[in-house]
Amino acid sequence: MSLIKSFLAFVALCFLAGQSNFAQIRLPALIGDSMVLQRDVPLNLWGWASPGEKVKVVFRGKSASATADGQGKWKLTLPAMKAGGPDNLHLEGKNKLTLKGVLVGDVWLCAGQSNMVHQMRLHNITYADDIAQADFSEIRQFWVPTATSLDGPRETLKPSTWKWANAENVKDFSAVAYFFAKAIYQRHHIPIGIINSSVGGTPIEAWTSEEGLKEFPSVLSVIGRNKNTDYIKSIKKGSLENKNLPLQPDKGLLTEQKWFNPDYKPKGWRTINVPGYWEDQGIRDLNGVVWYRREVVVPESLAGKGGMLFLGRIVDADQVYINGVEVGQTSYQYPQRRYQVPSGLLKAGTNLIVVRVENVAGKGGFVPDKPYSLLIDNQSIDLKGYWQYKVGQVHRPIEQSIEQGNFNEQHQPTALYNAMIAPFTHYNLRGILWYQGESNVDHAEDYEKLLPALIHDWRSQFSNPNLPFYYVQLPNYGDANYLPLQSAWAVVREAAFKTLNLPHTGMAVTIDLGEWNDIHPDNKKGVGDRLSLIARRLSYGEQDLVYSGPLYQSAEVKGNKIIINFSHTGSGLIAIDGEELSEFAIAGADKKFVWAKAKVSGNSVEIWSDEVDQPKYVRYAWADNPVNPNLYNVEGLPASPFRTDGQTDDLQ
Repeated sequence: MSLIKSFLAFVALCFLAGQSNFAQIRLPALIGDSMVLQRDVPLNLWGWASPGEKVKVVFRGKSASATADGQGKWKLTLPAMKAGGPDNLHLEGKNKLTLKGVLVGDVWLCAGQSNMVHQMRLHNITYADDIAQADFSEIRQFWVPTATSLDGPRETLKPSTWKWANAENVKDFSAVAYFFAKAIYQRHHIPIGIINSSVGGTPIEAWTSEEGLKEFPSVLSVIGRNKNTDYIKSIKKGSLENKNLPLQPDKGLLTEQKWFNPDYKPKGWRTINVPGYWEDQGIRDLNGVVWYRREVVVPESLAGKGGMLFLGRIVDADQVYINGVEVGQTSYQYPQRRYQVPSGLLKAGTNLIVVRVENVAGKGGFVPDKPYSLLIDNQSIDLKGYWQYKVGQVHRPIEQSIEQGNFNEQHQPTALYNAMIAPFTHYNLRGILWYQGESNVDHAEDYEKLLPALIHDWRSQFSNPNLPFYYVQLPNYGDANYLPLQSAWAVVREAAFKTLNLPHTGMAVTIDLGEWNDIHPDNKKGVGDRLSLIARRLSYGEQDLVYSGPLYQSAEVKGNKIIINFSHTGSGLIAIDGEELSEFAIAGADKKFVWAKAKVSGNSVEIWSDEVDQPKYVRYAWADNPVNPNLYNVEGLPASPFRTDGQTDDLQ
């Protein structure tokens, strides 16, 4: 028996020796062809090889070596280098690798949720010229694929590559990040690398490490629970079983003549207005499928020509048919519906448009105040107005536990940090751009602590306590209110404003760049440009640049007025529309706010109301979507919303 054991041990040693002899240098996904390395700092490179294997790197005539440890990991540091390139980077161990087209410049980590995700292709109408004219070989993006980890930090990312900004590649660039990079590059002509690590609909806790959340006991308990694999399996199993509950079939797809077929004879269809939600037009609490149809007349001069169908936004998913032919579909609610109509499909006279709409929760239908038209040869056929509709399928309510209903790995604390940030914390950065907060509005009061916690955490993880962190304050969104009211969005904006107390931070105010009916506003260039102003001033040393709009500094009561003093007034305070200042509210000790009159006085604003004899508090633009926040500096940058009346529990 001992001879057998000895023989097996010998075979195992031979196998391991063979593995060692044939091991290859391996690199993380981020370190590859066309990458951008950070200038003017010692450069970290890392990877894997055989245990004990020596790895040598040569770049721009400089070299460094390292020996892989017992787990096959190695890390080395090259001397700091000036901006430039492209150059090749050579690695040598038991094998040789050459990374081609490597640049040295500035690397910006761009992170957050969907408004940082949104690619140029999703805004290809607004930015058609920018896409067509993109030709910047020294602006490059590495897109971090979505991944999660609940049990701890990962060492590797899913495969991806660096791409440079040409007319094709730029369609996949984050729009905000691209316009930021373009503004910096055109000013300073330094290669710019964008690492985009963003996931739509995700809370800030998911992007923070376990160490970074140590001051949040309730969150730590969730992290601990999520490390229990049996618990996670049971939650996923329950969620899957609920999703697989049988549904009634869609009647519109059952009949021989399906409802999108031009030969189908409609019976029992009702009238509904587009745009609009069906819950607002006589259909109560329906989750399911509703079919819409409308006939439009195309003049003979346009028959056979291709065109573009604009259907605004649809909640949630849609399939669109013209004359029985599918011309497009979208699986979720946020993208603008812009579908190409192929040549030869449209005929002279009556044409049939059918839209199959499916929603899973909340109001379903067509989002108001969006474009709805058929554009052919620069001639527009309006599609707003009355359509016919019929319900094809009704979803049955699903009974599920709160945990099963709410569990989403992307929403869990640390899940995205572990899988999408932790694998490259050795990579050298110039700074971080952050656009997130929408998913934390439901617990807005926590954001005041969570945002600074994330900043401290990432600076610690990237071993750079002074790492610049520039972020977007949430834009206007939602219904307008014409009375002073409380606002969760305003609380999140206030948290962003207070975070400016941390060193090396900057905030882009976007209270004028949103859309009331779209959480993903189209104006991404304005956001990227305002972030670039911050970087140009704070990171690139353009000392005379006005990079921020007015920020609340202090308040004092004088008689029946409150005087608000501002910083970042630039060349002076103005009402951008030339009208009276608006969106100021004032209150006494009772905190019953009323609209106030306001006027500019130097670098201050005087606020008063005949209804408040002894004023104590002021708010400005304190709403989800303030109607007309018109306080700016002369340079055209808006003032940040603010309040002087304390914390969230003081809201009236």
